[in-house]
Amino acid sequence: MSAEPMPAPGDDSALDERAVRMLEFEARAWQQPGLKAEAIRDEFGISAARYYRILGELIDSPAALRFDPMLVKRLQRMREARAATRARRSLSIGRPLD
Repeated sequence: MSAEPMPAPGDDSALDERAVRMLEFEARAWQQPGLKAEAIRDEFGISAARYYRILGELIDSPAALRFDPMLVKRLQRMREARAATRARRSLSIGRPLD
């Protein structure tokens, strides 16, 4: 699949076809991460790591929020929760055990 440019985070333009497909893909329920990673490669022709980088930019765009506000807000909350978990984990490294 060709690398189509993503709208900039502050861009109010409409979503491109790949962005819409990514949001629809994220709306599916995935029980096993391995199957999802395989499906990402099959569906989009890119690695899971690249997919998640693109998705991270996408969910910050106003166009994505307009397209599916509930999904985008849920993905943003999940991202914030993962970041908070990483921050707590990094703060606890090197601390003596109580």
